[in-house]
Amino acid sequence: MRITVRGIAIAAGVILIAAAVAWAVMPGAVPVETAPVIKGKFVTSVDEDGKTRVRERYIVAAPLAGRLGRIRFKVGDPIKVDDAVATITPSPAPLIDPRTREEVEERLGAAEANVGRAKAVVERARAQSAQANTDFNRTRTLADRGAATAQALEHAELAVRLADRDLRAAEFLDRAAEHELSQMRALLARYSGDTNADQAAESWNVAAPVSGVVLRVAQESETIVQPGTPLLDVGDPRDLEIVVDVLSTDAVEIRPGAEVTIVHWGGPAALSGRVRRVEPAAFTKVSTLGVEEQRVNVLIDIVSPAGQWASLGDAYQVDAQIVVFTLDDAIIIPAGALFRRGDQWKVFVVKDGRAQIRDVQLIRRSGRFAAIASGLKQDDVVIVYPGDRVASGVRVGVRKGG
Repeated sequence: MRITVRGIAIAAGVILIAAAVAWAVMPGAVPVETAPVIKGKFVTSVDEDGKTRVRERYIVAAPLAGRLGRIRFKVGDPIKVDDAVATITPSPAPLIDPRTREEVEERLGAAEANVGRAKAVVERARAQSAQANTDFNRTRTLADRGAATAQALEHAELAVRLADRDLRAAEFLDRAAEHELSQMRALLARYSGDTNADQAAESWNVAAPVSGVVLRVAQESETIVQPGTPLLDVGDPRDLEIVVDVLSTDAVEIRPGAEVTIVHWGGPAALSGRVRRVEPAAFTKVSTLGVEEQRVNVLIDIVSPAGQWASLGDAYQVDAQIVVFTLDDAIIIPAGALFRRGDQWKVFVVKDGRAQIRDVQLIRRSGRFAAIASGLKQDDVVIVYPGDRVASGVRVGVRKGG
């Protein structure tokens, strides 16, 4: 009986030693970083920085040559239509010759034509605004009855905002055209009168064509100016748009009406925007790395309520995320889980503590994520950035923090 017990003990010891040796020489689990496969809305966007700008900017220029008095307005000062923004004391004018008179009369005729065209644009914008309000009221009534969707109501409300903004811009241009016409008529009347010492000494007040805010003072101090010299810029800071220049290869995917998220503008929350226009012509821009790139300007309207971005001003920097592709109920994985062998995209899936290789069909990548058509299902666990030690069948362990 003693020999039997002793033999069993020896055998057990040998088995334990063999197991310990086998455990020591057995390769350990490869530490990996993992991520679950999720299902949700997949969005691809073009992310670029841009700047705000006043949509309708009017440059007040000197209508005639003479000595400019010091401009009293500063940047940010409110200004009303017909306010005297500058005073010019002209030099004594000689009698106007027939050729100059004809040129002034032609310019007067062009100014009258511009006024007529501006008024036509105002009438069209006013009609579009009225129609947009009618459509909105009709859609709201249908929505209250359950006959129209919330999305249709949102589109109708957006159309009202854009129509009102276009009407305000058209009225802005109409006032500017009338201002130019008044300036030309006054200039022609001045040349038509007698030239004497008293007339040479009188001052000429340059009036503001529109109401708004002074955006820039081009010439503040007293000096001699020539006709057409810029004096200051006037605009409405509430009527802002965003200009984003993107690579031409990205611009081909952007469509008017695309949704935009505006971030990093300084406010507490992101703003909503919508692409109004993709300019048809590109331009060359040198990147920070010294590489020439073809860029395209994309114009974006801010559709969030004005109270949310009241602190934004002209030429402020923002970041825009322009949506170019969306897919609902998509299978989404980190882009770092994908790798390519030949023409096939593959991933490693963790199954029972071991890595298994899977073939997948890629729909699209967007930044840090990718949408998969087949090969994975929700709640699968994939290995992100698999190293050379990861192979099919290898034991893996989740790295701390992975």
